[in-house]
Parts: sequence; C-alpha cells; structure tokens
Amino acid sequence: MVAVNYSTIRNNLKNYCDMATDSNETVIVTRKDEKNVVLMSLDKYNQLEKAARNAEYLAMIDRGISQLEAGKGQQHELIEVEDE
Repeated sequence: MVAVNYSTIRNNLKNYCDMATDSNETVIVTRKDEKNVVLMSLDKYNQLEKAARNAEYLAMIDRGISQLEAGKGQQHELIEVEDE
C-alpha cells in the first residue's frame, strides 16, 4: 500500500495507475480534511465486491440456520411441477 498526496498523484497519474494495475498496488490519495480516496485496479475492486457479496450471503445463511435452531422454521409440502 502506498500513500501519496493529491498534488503528487496529479503530476504522476499514469505512473500510479500503472502501479495499481501492473503491481496490484493499492494507492491511497491523501487530501485535505481527511477526504482520502483509494486507487486500485478494477480486478482488485471486483474481488473485494465479490468477497463482500459472499460474506453477506453467508451471514444470511447463518441467520437462517439460527432461526431454524431456535424453532422459528416452518414445514411445507413440496410442490411438484409437471412437465408440459
């Protein structure tokens, strides 16, 4: 992880973009009033988004299992669909 100020990245944007994409480096751009931003490759961003979605899905499954174990589940008959 690399931290650079706004002026430095503005003057060397191509180099920092290459660093993010070619070296898979995360670049933190420091700004006034701590309004910092992060520069990263799209691949790395997509991986983070996928991990977040997976974590949410697993948490939902865990909540469902907890509800079943607490006796809050309901039993239903299976619906069979006939082929046309």
